[in-house]
Amino acid sequence: MRIVIAEDDTLLREGLTHLLRAEGLDVTSAVDTPDDLLSAIATDRPDVALVDVRMPPTFRDEGLRAAVEARAKWPGLAVLVLSAHVEESYATQLLADGSGGVGYLLKERVGKVADFLDALNRVAAGGTAMDPEVVAQLLVRRRADDPLRQLTPREREVLGLMAEGHSNSTIGTLLVISDGAVHKHIGNIFTKLGLPTTDAGHRRVLAVLAYLRK
Repeated sequence: MRIVIAEDDTLLREGLTHLLRAEGLDVTSAVDTPDDLLSAIATDRPDVALVDVRMPPTFRDEGLRAAVEARAKWPGLAVLVLSAHVEESYATQLLADGSGGVGYLLKERVGKVADFLDALNRVAAGGTAMDPEVVAQLLVRRRADDPLRQLTPREREVLGLMAEGHSNSTIGTLLVISDGAVHKHIGNIFTKLGLPTTDAGHRRVLAVLAYLRK
């Protein structure tokens, strides 16, 4: 897997580079500005761009905008963005093109190496990886008459893990239930929320996130 890193914090940038190379991954470039990110992608043609949301010069959303621009220029480029804060709008912008191969994580997740690498691999494979904290906030910001209230506690757990981008088998492992039980819960969720039933990976995640953002 070929990876370009864009992070203006020198310590984090070098730490990410060391971590990924220690895992046998090919970090082709590690840069600190949005312009250098786009140049590195054009030259290296990586599989994944790992991008800080807030970068110079204003430290608002330059990194995110560069990531969105890169996906438009190079279709198929997977992007995993990192943020120090939960910003629902960032996740929305990243998912706007309706395709997979995207992820949004809080920087604190990098310290949980196994989870971070799992998210990176899912994004590289064309899937979706949303930070659990972002999903949690989407789940609680609901109106009083919301159909989510029809879901059982277990169905809400499954829904949250689906929105993060986990597969049925991973959901079963995390909740210690069978694949059949996961499939049944997902069917019930889609029926109650009026979502189209699909097992097509990121499309399922996008449908769930689109519902949660309503």
